[in-house]
Amino acid sequence: MALILTVVLPVALGFVAAFLFAASAALQRRAVLRAADSDADHRASTHRLPVLWLFRRLLRQRVWLAGWTTNLAGFASQAAALHFGSVALVQPLLVTQLLFALPMASAAIRQWPPLRDWLAALAISGGVALFLSVEGAAPLEGEADRTRLVIAVLVAALTIVTLLQIAQRRRPMAYSALVASCAGICYAMSAAMMKLTTDSLVNDGVVATATDWPGYLLAVTTFSGLVLGHQAYGSGSLSVAVAVMSTVNPCVSFTIGLLVFDAVPSTEPGPLAAVAVAGALLVAGAFGLSHSPAVRTETRSTAIHGVYPIRGNV
Repeated sequence: MALILTVVLPVALGFVAAFLFAASAALQRRAVLRAADSDADHRASTHRLPVLWLFRRLLRQRVWLAGWTTNLAGFASQAAALHFGSVALVQPLLVTQLLFALPMASAAIRQWPPLRDWLAALAISGGVALFLSVEGAAPLEGEADRTRLVIAVLVAALTIVTLLQIAQRRRPMAYSALVASCAGICYAMSAAMMKLTTDSLVNDGVVATATDWPGYLLAVTTFSGLVLGHQAYGSGSLSVAVAVMSTVNPCVSFTIGLLVFDAVPSTEPGPLAAVAVAGALLVAGAFGLSHSPAVRTETRSTAIHGVYPIRGNV
């Protein structure tokens, strides 16, 4: 009975959460594509982030609302999994959302993913899961140094602005990947702000939390991640966007843990070897996905009918 509660149940809930997050991303992409199709004059595509100009249309779509309902269900499953199991057990399981997103993305072009795409997705999922399994890979424990946190926020904001600038005039796949990187940075910063806000709420109460800045920055980073995630889903490949976000998020969280939460990285040979293998798997998986004919077909289709801002590059 104890094994079921501590291992089997959290593993099952972790896979359910991964599936729901992938389904949510697929539904959100469908909503973005419908909103783009309703923009007959393509006015939104003349802006750097076209999805911002389509948000009113998104809010009126049942598909978009279904996507967010599914996303909330995913968070509930993740919370339940973390309640019964450890972070080290549950967190790597969430990376399998890429394996669920791959066939959902291919459904849009009515083509089952070839073996090479499955192998690439397995390599990326395995690499991130292996990285997260290393002790202290995403350390957001302890008291944060708020001065360094402010510096980290400024660096993250500057990085996002720079990546968005670089993304302009890039081809759809590169554009989508760069925007997805920005979304991953936002979600990592959101996790750090959530940690501070939760600690403040528990230790200091509602009033103190309401007058403290991390709670407001949590709202900003979460909304920014939402917008950038929609832009990434609706301008290129869903598989590539999910893969990039799943990779960037824990890497930025690791950096925040080192610089802001004074986490100490492991110097043992085992963890260092695991990180090296994880990096090799990520490189191999990224190369495989970026050169996949199916992913390229999906990217072109999404770019033409979606919110890719520079249609001449399709």
